[in-house]
Amino acid sequence: MSDILPPEQPLWKYVKEKAASVCDLYGYQPLNTPVIEDAGLFTHAVAGGTDIVDKEMYIFKDRGGQELALRPEGTAPVCRAYLEHGLFNLPQPVKLYYIGASFRYERPQAGRYRQHHQFGFEAIGDASPFLDAEIIEMAQRFLLSLGLRDFSIHLNSIGCRTCRPGYVSALKRYYASFEGELCPDCKARLERNPLRLLDCKKRHCQEIAEAAPRTTAFLCPDCLAHFESLQECLNILKTPFLLNHRLVRGLDYYTRTVFEVQPQEETSQGALGGGGRYDDLIEALGAKPTAGVGFAAGIERLISNLREQQVNVPPSPHITVFLASLGAEARKESLKLASVLRGAEIATMESAGNKSLKSQLKQANARGSSYTVILGEEEMKSRTAMLRDMKSGEQRLVPLSQVVATLRQTRALERGQSPGDT
Repeated sequence: MSDILPPEQPLWKYVKEKAASVCDLYGYQPLNTPVIEDAGLFTHAVAGGTDIVDKEMYIFKDRGGQELALRPEGTAPVCRAYLEHGLFNLPQPVKLYYIGASFRYERPQAGRYRQHHQFGFEAIGDASPFLDAEIIEMAQRFLLSLGLRDFSIHLNSIGCRTCRPGYVSALKRYYASFEGELCPDCKARLERNPLRLLDCKKRHCQEIAEAAPRTTAFLCPDCLAHFESLQECLNILKTPFLLNHRLVRGLDYYTRTVFEVQPQEETSQGALGGGGRYDDLIEALGAKPTAGVGFAAGIERLISNLREQQVNVPPSPHITVFLASLGAEARKESLKLASVLRGAEIATMESAGNKSLKSQLKQANARGSSYTVILGEEEMKSRTAMLRDMKSGEQRLVPLSQVVATLRQTRALERGQSPGDT
């Protein structure tokens, strides 16, 4: 787990604002769910045989003996909220998004955090492949809006509970002759969760998986029609994708569509995000069958890729002001002026103590201030303030009563607005 320090916050703010913006474009509404949920929500929804349930969940009992879990992923809580609050009574599909912390007991390695933050969006209540295509296009649009490039969308269909058993049987037959060559994890997967055999990251297991039977060869007519329609929709939207017969995702609730966004750089740490359809999940939670599809991305991993690709995050659009004062009367005036500036929604910082003007200007530079307002004995006598542009170094005297209006006018000009728009 790690702290997110002030210098890192602009990147986090940037990613979250882009996430909210793309969700607004597509009509998705924000939802916050608790960090702590009943552990059964995840053991029923995700099921055993996955690393999340078997190895990574933080599970504990409260004082009443109820078994609880720190939220390991976002989809199951969204579905629980959908049921608990009767969102199924709204026009379907219900479109929701979330940004929040998730917790998994990951193996220590670069890019893996036991507390990480996810951005995800879900569309619940419609089984149309058009919705799958919307989700995938939306994921692509979000990543492009961040400034990320050089990624590819990998796509597969893993069928449904009608056709998947036949595929799983064929997969077991294929792997039976390789059992002695599999890594310890894959030997366990062969018994408990055969689909995950295709997802192993060990090189030799990957070589075995490459020649394994393909899910698409076993799809029932409905699943095949859904997958073909999805591909047609993506082509209409001009959203490029690669068919990847080994793609299965790491959660058991997925049905039919699965997809991942993979960076092309070999040094990048795993997928930028992924998702798919989960038409059986809500039924597994005890409700009537309800279709759903979604996407999620780890914010830490997105930020890591933004840094790797040297994406420049735009600066904050508003100017900031630093108040430098010399002398007791000037400090009192500075206190009053700071309050007036903040009341005018101009971000303002002040110097504390009795520092020299040189020290205060150095502090203003370190804070990244756009302007410094200097108040000293001479300024107090003439009821003026020295306004210093920190970028150009230019200074001009401004009547004290006109400081707010002058800064507002400056802000309007920087934004390309007329002063009356501010």
